[in-house]
Amino acid sequence: MDIQIKRGLLDVCVLAAIKDEDSYGYQIIKDIRPYIEISESTLYPILRRLETAEMLTVNSVEHNGRLRKYYHITQSGLDRLKAFSEEWKEITAIYNYVTRENDEHE
Repeated sequence: MDIQIKRGLLDVCVLAAIKDEDSYGYQIIKDIRPYIEISESTLYPILRRLETAEMLTVNSVEHNGRLRKYYHITQSGLDRLKAFSEEWKEITAIYNYVTRENDEHE
């Protein structure tokens, strides 16, 4: 898969993982893994990028004597998810066009 496409998909997957409830890194990975493979070394740069873009905020909370960072989606993040839903319609149309061409030539 093209790295830029995958990067964009991972960004929206992370936003979707925290859309309904604040979450922390390990839980986000567990929530996303059934759909797409993601590691800690991939997740944390995404979280920093989304925080810089103001699509999420971070709140540190003590948990078992250690600080755990919880991520919260912002309105900008919710807007990105909505925009992705609209973009996906166009991507689906392109996919249908490309696979239609393949089906006609087989």
